[in-house]
Amino acid sequence: MADDQKRSLEDRLKRLDAELADKRKTDGADEAAEARAAASRTGYAVAMKLSSEFVAAVIVGALLGYLLDHFAGTGPWGMIVFLLLGFGAGVLNVMRAAGMVASPHPVDRMAGRELQKPPRGRDETETRDDA
Repeated sequence: MADDQKRSLEDRLKRLDAELADKRKTDGADEAAEARAAASRTGYAVAMKLSSEFVAAVIVGALLGYLLDHFAGTGPWGMIVFLLLGFGAGVLNVMRAAGMVASPHPVDRMAGRELQKPPRGRDETETRDDA
């Protein structure tokens, strides 16, 4: 009777090992599918970010143009000009975010401004008069 129980437990253990081995094989395929899905979600997130930046720039340009037309009475010209400026800003933002256009170099951003020199400290090579 004890031998039957022991043999039964060993058979169950072998079956569980076989099932676990099969699961481990399919888990590798599941992990690869999950990695592909994660890459797809990342691409979707980037696409949403880029499209929302573009649409926001065009809407802001149109809104500013409308407000200029409304308060200054310039007819459709403010809307046309600012809509085009918003479109250009949206395209530039998308190109920068996508890495197609580099952001301005720090030296170019400081053009026209004099570089601030750090305050001079006492140099060790300077000699003291009273020494």
